[in-house]
Amino acid sequence: MSRLLGSVRARATLGATLVVAVALVAAGTAVLLSLRSNLLGEAGTQAERSAREVATELAVGTPYADLSLDVDDRPVQVVDEDGTLVAAGEDLERITGTGVDAVKPQPAASPGDAGDDDGDDDEDAGEPLEPGEIGERTTISDGSATIDGDAEDYRFAAVPVETEDRGRLTVYAGAPLSAEHGAVNTALTVMLIGFPVLLAVVGWVTWLVTRRALRPVEGIRREMAAITASEDLARRVPVPGTHDEVARLASTTNETLAALEASVERQRRFVADASHELRSPIASLRTQLEVAAAHPELLDLDGAVEDTVRLQRLAADLLLLARLDAGERPADARVDLAVLAREEAAGRAGVSVREEGGETGAVTVAGSRGQLGRVLANLLDNAQRHARSAVVVSVRRDGGLAVVGVADDGDGVPEADRERIFERFVRLDDARSRDDGGAGLGLAIARDVAVRHGGTLTVHGGPAGGALFELRLPAA
Repeated sequence: MSRLLGSVRARATLGATLVVAVALVAAGTAVLLSLRSNLLGEAGTQAERSAREVATELAVGTPYADLSLDVDDRPVQVVDEDGTLVAAGEDLERITGTGVDAVKPQPAASPGDAGDDDGDDDEDAGEPLEPGEIGERTTISDGSATIDGDAEDYRFAAVPVETEDRGRLTVYAGAPLSAEHGAVNTALTVMLIGFPVLLAVVGWVTWLVTRRALRPVEGIRREMAAITASEDLARRVPVPGTHDEVARLASTTNETLAALEASVERQRRFVADASHELRSPIASLRTQLEVAAAHPELLDLDGAVEDTVRLQRLAADLLLLARLDAGERPADARVDLAVLAREEAAGRAGVSVREEGGETGAVTVAGSRGQLGRVLANLLDNAQRHARSAVVVSVRRDGGLAVVGVADDGDGVPEADRERIFERFVRLDDARSRDDGGAGLGLAIARDVAVRHGGTLTVHGGPAGGALFELRLPAA
């Protein structure tokens, strides 16, 4: 059972069926109550009409023997002020609900038999009436009666009438409730038979509709399971042509798979390139140490130190890239780019800094001082590597942006390669030695840091014919 209810399809079907069931029960109850109320009201109206017809006869002085008491075989009683039955239908055999159980008329008492009540009965006589007047108030009650052997439930109406010679009389007339009982029972039977059938139809239709709606979801699930089992991130889930939430889910899933595939592919290339780059300095350092171990007089100490420094820098670059890929957020410190540029340019031959911002602190950004310093250092290293004689660093503010430009007077970067140089382990000059050209991580790190700080790093043609790298960051 729990496994069945674990299905969205089953839960949707059960939920829809329960909602419809509650709605049907509520509607059915309201219909039955309304039907019963209307039928009871109609019976009361009929009973009152019959009672007023007899009361009209009494008001004009019709004798008891001439009253229309047996019309339509309905129970009728005429009761005087003392509660004595003075007239009734001939076929009336039993009656309840009127307050007078007698079915055979009794002789009427003379007016003088009322005793010395000092008029107290007038207080209980109800509304005051003039002789020949019929009361406006009608009292409704339910009971039963047996007429000529047929027992039925009735709704009774009591109507008072004031007569000239017989005092106040009360006429009780009943209308049968068989029509009300029959209609209510018929409606209840129809509901008891029709509601389960309707619920079955609702459940069946909901089951079919949800199966059709969830079929694409099941296709997505199967494909995702196959992708997980095969580890083939090049596969994609089917996108239904329904243009609904399921189609958008499939599209988003495919976008996630594409991003995951690209990320895994970048990681694979990164691991392969890193292994390749690390192999060279490690192999060189090992060779020098092995030679030194066998022939100490042949130890190239400077070369060993250079290889160690190069290995250290490569490890630092790889560590920084790993932290950037892991989503490390930069610090939120205020950094003056003009001061930072002068610090990074200090001690570098042929590098000059030109500040175009005016007052000190005008070109300030929020971020990590260490990472931004690393960006400038990498850009200066790259510029010095390709410059013929001079490198110029410019710092300025451009609206809401802080701009740092690093320009050299070298050969520049071909337009077709201006995006490729920011890829990891890319070196345009493959003929250069690794010692001179580096590992190809400096510009990749610089762009990643710029993006992490909400900025951009681009390359253009420089004013001196070389390359101009522009770092743009939101100003603080």
